[in-house]
Amino acid sequence: MALGLGVLILACSSKVTTKPSSEVPTPINNISMDTLSYSLGLLVAQNLKQQGLNKVSSADVADGIQDVISGAEPKLSLEEANQIFSAHMQKQQEEAHSGNVEEGKAFLMENAKKEGVTSLDSGLQYEVITAGTGASPGPTDKVTTHYHGTLLDGTVFDSSVERGQPASFPVNGVIMGWQEALQLMKVGSKWRLFVPHQLAYGERGAGGAIGPFATLIFEVELISID
Repeated sequence: MALGLGVLILACSSKVTTKPSSEVPTPINNISMDTLSYSLGLLVAQNLKQQGLNKVSSADVADGIQDVISGAEPKLSLEEANQIFSAHMQKQQEEAHSGNVEEGKAFLMENAKKEGVTSLDSGLQYEVITAGTGASPGPTDKVTTHYHGTLLDGTVFDSSVERGQPASFPVNGVIMGWQEALQLMKVGSKWRLFVPHQLAYGERGAGGAIGPFATLIFEVELISID
């Protein structure tokens, strides 16, 4: 996530809900700088609240804005500010979806104890269903696979098997858990992958089926390297 101009851009794209007023609005070509500045403040504040940042210090926010506008030496670099903002939003998301995070951790911890399950340093776990004998793809290779993806509760969110149509894509064009696994697999292999959220869709989730911080299970058959 980036703070900087992104907050202002997002804010200015939102509408502020206000109470109806009987006063005649200020003509658009006769707006004072004070009115413009206050309008920007409303939009920025609304955007911050929408992101769950309703406990920020408005005085410090104003100081940050003033330092940039005036050209004064800021207390933090923009890179540091972005890192702090991203870390806070990550923590906020994790707290909001702590159930998914803890469920995934508990599942993977127990799953690692099962016979036939291999755990990698990245956090990815896999189980070999069928061992292939062909070549292994590289990161820029295009592959064709059949796959079946479920949530921990068994809900199917995507399946080329159910569609009856294999899927082709570059290895480096899919989630990190798949990228790592595919490069270890040989053509003809079929593996069951247990993918922690940080190697899947992380804090964003995907579509309506995969929530934030969801741990995913895939059965993947590597049919060919194209």
